[in-house]
Amino acid sequence: MSSAESLIQEAENKVKSVFRRIEAVSYCNQKRVLEAFRAHRVSPQHFATGTGYGYHDLGRETLESMYASIFGGEEALVRSQLVSGTHALSCCLFALLKPDDLLVSVMGSPYDTLYRVITGKNGLTANGVRYIEVPIAGDGSCDIANLASALAQKPRMVLLQRSRGYSSRRKTLSTGEIAEIIKAVKETSPRTLILVDNCYGEFVDEWEPGHLGAELIAGSLIKNPGGGLAAGGGYIVGKGDLVELVADHLIAPGLGMEIGPSLYDLRTVYQGLFLAPHVVGESLKGAVLASAVLGSLGLKVSPEWDEERGDIVQVVELPSRKHLEAFIRRVQALSPVDSHVVPEFGYMPGYEDEVIMAAGTFVQGASIELSCDAPLRQPFTAFLQGGLTYQHTRYVVSELVSLLMTFDGDI
Repeated sequence: MSSAESLIQEAENKVKSVFRRIEAVSYCNQKRVLEAFRAHRVSPQHFATGTGYGYHDLGRETLESMYASIFGGEEALVRSQLVSGTHALSCCLFALLKPDDLLVSVMGSPYDTLYRVITGKNGLTANGVRYIEVPIAGDGSCDIANLASALAQKPRMVLLQRSRGYSSRRKTLSTGEIAEIIKAVKETSPRTLILVDNCYGEFVDEWEPGHLGAELIAGSLIKNPGGGLAAGGGYIVGKGDLVELVADHLIAPGLGMEIGPSLYDLRTVYQGLFLAPHVVGESLKGAVLASAVLGSLGLKVSPEWDEERGDIVQVVELPSRKHLEAFIRRVQALSPVDSHVVPEFGYMPGYEDEVIMAAGTFVQGASIELSCDAPLRQPFTAFLQGGLTYQHTRYVVSELVSLLMTFDGDI
């Protein structure tokens, strides 16, 4: 038995209780998703592709009703016209914020592309929206005391980013922490709207932010809820009147909820949603294993293998650029698609730093599939996420161990 395989087996024995907890959450979410399919009497007629204006697109309308039910909202938009999670969030922000409204980011600066939506030359602040950030606490969590000061200004909206983006300092928010933040907001400023960036967090826990009181949540179908099958699109779930305003911004006032063809085979979107609780569970198991194994080599990992998780992302800090590039390239080389491609650092639209990305995925940019990326800045940090099957991630982690052991003990 190789030393890498020995480390894997030791880690698997150590993390059994965490795996059981993940399986219990997956089972709970699978029941909720299945009940939505049954309640909506899904049949093959729902999978037909909508065209033209998309009036009375049965598949789209039913899918949106299911998303609202599953994610704790009154209404939903699930549209191919939403090209990313950032686009979905941008629609929410521009639809609901007017000049002189105040937007508060609860966890410091949002990730690069969303930050540009807010502060870029055509962003919210350029259109008169006021914006402040609440710095994260020293331990990377939400600073509730400083948040209270910001809430005293009675903001129109608070933005709550569930995942950590490319930050190596801030933590991912668990559903318990999200509930605490929502409670703090509503106690101090009950009329303030809460928008949650739910990307990477769907089905990680038994409850979604919509169940906890958030007025709007948004995300991408090529992350968790697409189950690895959705070819594109995004979703917005929340209060009915707010979702309608967002739909008017996305399409046209008075038409937003009524038109918008599905454009592609909805079977993959429905089937991906059905598979999503299981696929997210597989991704979480892979992340826990990676944390346990790579942490045992002395690398700094976050979260630790036994920490509560709020998303599917595993952060691994490498000693140097050389280690980081080799790490990312090995993930790419073990991908089912484009395994022959060698990733390099390069410009990515909307990002401040150059980025290297292992993305050998069936759907371009689908981070529910096993992928890994990193910005070119210190500390040299890899963001490993996704994994349609635990077995794929297990194999990749084993090969990463073998790779790191060739660096002559300089980890």
